[in-house]
Amino acid sequence: MTIIKGSRYIPLYGRDSTVVEVKDFEMDIYPVTNSEYLEFLKKYPKWRKSQVISLFSDKSYLANYTSDLEIQPTLKPNNAATYISWYAAKAYCECQGKRLPTVDEWEYVAMADETTKDARIKPEYNAKILSWYEAPRTNENVIGLTPKNVWGVYDLHGLVWEWTLDFNSVLITGESRKNVDKDNNLFCGSAALNAIDLMNYAAFMRYAIRVSLKAKYYMKNLGFRCVKDVQK
Repeated sequence: MTIIKGSRYIPLYGRDSTVVEVKDFEMDIYPVTNSEYLEFLKKYPKWRKSQVISLFSDKSYLANYTSDLEIQPTLKPNNAATYISWYAAKAYCECQGKRLPTVDEWEYVAMADETTKDARIKPEYNAKILSWYEAPRTNENVIGLTPKNVWGVYDLHGLVWEWTLDFNSVLITGESRKNVDKDNNLFCGSAALNAIDLMNYAAFMRYAIRVSLKAKYYMKNLGFRCVKDVQK
């Protein structure tokens, strides 16, 4: 893990205020890998594909496993773990004494490039991320191939999407909570109404994918990493 020094910043979407404060925390340098998740399954059988309850996963949870404790031969131990629901990712982090990052924490770290903590003003930063989104996805998901950012964190872009703790609540403001149906109205079209910077399409894509998910969903290119609060 690496220490992330908190600060105040303006996220893509305003909520009750436009400025968000992020406190110091630690973040995993890499996404959770197949080998790490396999060790979790060995220790906590209730999260194996044959035993997990339907409330916590769709039927294709761990679809890349040939059995409870065997990954498909084409997948490498050092690949990012995918086909994992939010419930399972949350449980994994908590069993490590950690937690999933909030959207604000994830976006705060992800707005950095190799040299700058807030690279969003750089046209080449957003263009590079968009080019990754447009590239054909493979099943490799090998961690650590992209350059680390200024915090020392790898693979926030260009590898897999990642779960966040509050993935499906980022677009609800204090004024709109009583008027918004979470399941029906928080998709790409209505999301645009709250955007501060509509030209930040790279970030917009992340917010759009998050609000289209439910906690029991999985995706072949959706993984996660953990964070931990800094003890004072």
